[in-house]
Amino acid sequence: MNRRPVLVIAGVSAVILVAVGAAFFQPWRLFTTTVVDEALPPLSSASPSESVVPRPIGSASPSPTASEQAATTEPTYTDLAVGTFIAHEHDTTGAVRVVAQPDGTRVLAITGLRTSDGPDLRVWLTDQPVIEGTAGWGVFDDGTWVELGPLKGNVGDQVYAIPGDVDLTSIQSVSIWCARFAVSFGAATLTPV
Repeated sequence: MNRRPVLVIAGVSAVILVAVGAAFFQPWRLFTTTVVDEALPPLSSASPSESVVPRPIGSASPSPTASEQAATTEPTYTDLAVGTFIAHEHDTTGAVRVVAQPDGTRVLAITGLRTSDGPDLRVWLTDQPVIEGTAGWGVFDDGTWVELGPLKGNVGDQVYAIPGDVDLTSIQSVSIWCARFAVSFGAATLTPV
């Protein structure tokens, strides 16, 4: 008779532990997919025959002449940096572009992303280098980082606004960051164009 209250308490405790563990780890996310298909900014307006002079990310391009401005009727989008994702904690593929838009704002465009779904995934710009293997999984919160927002989906194309006060000259990489476990799912080195 004395065992019954102990068994009930043990059973209730086990159920509570399983529920808390499931809520924290969200293991079902290993089997879920959220697809995003946002319109990406067009590729840079410069033709392939024009020479591209490397410059620091975020630095201004030379001002066009009046005749060049008159000849251009379409808005000008300029790629400032590009990169390709490598896998960290989870298999991650896709490409990134930092794009200056005609209105002067900048965005991060993620193309063809494919990674695992996970709890509390964020898109970060960071000043840390991308390191392959397990040594690179946790470096992105060691320095300066800017969160662009929650990851909209683990598959597809998506665009994130970059705040105007972000100094892109100090940014080296993009990380799909799991804030819950402080680990990178995947990251890309940003190479200035």
